[in-house]
Amino acid sequence: MSDVTQILSTIEGGDAQAAERLLPLVYEELRKLAAQNMAQESPDHTLQPTALVHEAYIRLVGSDDSANGQHWDGRGHFFAAAAEAMRRILVEASRKKDAAKRGGNLQRVPLDPNDVAELTNLEDVLAINEALEKLSQHDARAAELVKLRYFAGLPTESAGEILQLSRSAAYEQWAYAKAWLRRELQTEESADN
Repeated sequence: MSDVTQILSTIEGGDAQAAERLLPLVYEELRKLAAQNMAQESPDHTLQPTALVHEAYIRLVGSDDSANGQHWDGRGHFFAAAAEAMRRILVEASRKKDAAKRGGNLQRVPLDPNDVAELTNLEDVLAINEALEKLSQHDARAAELVKLRYFAGLPTESAGEILQLSRSAAYEQWAYAKAWLRRELQTEESADN
C-alpha cells in the first residue's frame, strides 16, 4: 500500500493530522491536474491553478466534517474525486461569472409603466414578471393578455383573439391590466424608496 493510500485510510479513520501529511505527497499531481483543467477554460478565467488545488483539497479533506463518511479506494479514487471537485469548482465559478454578466447584481430602478409592451431591459422584465404574478392571482385573463402583449409582442386584437375576447373586451382588459400594473409598480417603487 502506497503512502497516499495509507494516509487516506488514516483520514478515513478520523485522524485530523493525516490531512496535513497528505498534501505534500499529492500537491504536485493535483497542481498538474488543475493546470490541465484550467487549460480547457477561457483565457480570461480569474481562478488560478493554485487556488483550484487548494479549494479542491479543502473540499476533499480540508475540514473535520468534509472527510466524514468519505471512503477512498486508494490513490486513483482520490485523484478521480479531486478531478471531479475541480470540475465542480470551475462550473460554479463560471455560473457565478455568467450570473453577474446576465444581471445577477441587479438593482431596482424606477419604472415608467405607461406602456408595458415597450419595456426591454432586464430590470424592467423582472419587475413586470413580479407584478404579473400578483395580477394573475387577481385576474388570470388580464395577466394572460399582458403576457401575450408584452412577452409575445402581439397586438391587443391578436392577443384578445387567442383568449377568445371580443375586440372591445380585449381593449378593456388591456386598459385594466395596464392600470393595475401601473399602480402595482408605483407601489413597489414607493416601497423601495
